[in-house]
Amino acid sequence: MGYNILYIEDNPDNMMLVKRALEARGYKLLQAMRGEEGVEVAEAEEVDLILLDINLPDIDGYEVARRIRGSQKKHSLSYLPIIAVTANALKGDAEKALSAGCDVYMSKPINIRELWARVEAFVPSPQNK
Repeated sequence: MGYNILYIEDNPDNMMLVKRALEARGYKLLQAMRGEEGVEVAEAEEVDLILLDINLPDIDGYEVARRIRGSQKKHSLSYLPIIAVTANALKGDAEKALSAGCDVYMSKPINIRELWARVEAFVPSPQNK
């Protein structure tokens, strides 16, 4: 049995890179291209971890994290791990992501080894079971 990881990301290249990297480790990737869609998927599907871009076309990742944490439809989302994955690297960006409800902040460009390590810290790789 694999784990479901939701990636909320509007860049198709980043989505494909992460999809290939995580599927190589036995995870199943659920995808959302907009923030609102990501919240809906998180509330509708069984999700073990969320990777969240901050710069999205509709609502930003900070608002997505707040909505997921405050979900009235699915209370388990209040403690589901969220990893912010963003090109925002200014002073204070990591703190802003953490205060919005993210557990970890990861900068882009995505380093595959770091991605694997961050994900596996929360959700063991199905290949390593």
